[in-house]
Amino acid sequence: MPPELTPESPTNASSSNATVRMALGVSYNGQGYNGWQSQLSGNTVQDKLEAALGRFAAEKISTACAGRTDAGVHGLMQVVHFDTRLQRSPNSWVRGTNAFLPRDIAVHWAREMPNSADGRPSFHCRAHATARRYAYVLLQSPVRPSIEAERVGWVFLPLQAHAMQQAAQALLGEHDFSSFRASGCQAKTPIKTLHRIDISFTPAGHAAMREDHAMPCGYWRFEFEGSAFLHHMIRNIMGCLIYIGQGKQPAAWMQQVLQARSRDAAAPTFSPDGLYFLGPVYDAHWNLPSSTPAFTWLPGSTL
Repeated sequence: MPPELTPESPTNASSSNATVRMALGVSYNGQGYNGWQSQLSGNTVQDKLEAALGRFAAEKISTACAGRTDAGVHGLMQVVHFDTRLQRSPNSWVRGTNAFLPRDIAVHWAREMPNSADGRPSFHCRAHATARRYAYVLLQSPVRPSIEAERVGWVFLPLQAHAMQQAAQALLGEHDFSSFRASGCQAKTPIKTLHRIDISFTPAGHAAMREDHAMPCGYWRFEFEGSAFLHHMIRNIMGCLIYIGQGKQPAAWMQQVLQARSRDAAAPTFSPDGLYFLGPVYDAHWNLPSSTPAFTWLPGSTL
């Protein structure tokens, strides 16, 4: 490790007793972890990040995040914050923390956030998020994913775009999303607001299903933006959209599921493999990045 990144370096010494709130942008492949939130097993993204921060800073550091993710769910730009009295440059936090992180977790940027007039931190990564964004990437092919295994969901029958887009419209706005809520969800209320659901398809040729029929292959991208999301909410919505896309239910069924306010009314929870937390949305005055390079790696990117 370069000398300027070691805990003993003079550049790490605090020049004041003021508490600094740092914000970080973090990406991770979630397939090897038991979700974001810290657990006794230590095998979570938060545990790995806090361990790396602690080794670099030579002190215990606790983080808060903008949105927790489940086991197997990936993050393209999770935003976290932590408080410290250490004075280090943003670039040092990025390089130094990454030196202690596993290969499937990386810090992309760091920002020192301003304090309020009374000297206390004014930014909170969760409370100041105006929205949260997710994407689900789904492979449509008669052959299961291999290189993309655990990075995409999979359907082996073609989906109908118009039916899914029509069904998605029923979910926009403020609703009681109890039908899409996991039984163990700890949210105080099932009432959430969905701002948009965008559905796109990136073609990738055709593959034979039978001797007389070829199936269009490619990657579906479902992008969700909302005020907040319930536990398993997107995966449960995905299960319903796929039922409708396969013709198992009409588009109008989505409205019936929503109005039922019962998990029993919806389709089974879909796989976590293709779900990506794209990150929170903040007001422009916080001057925080809104994406990472991996945004353009996902199929269907508009960046």
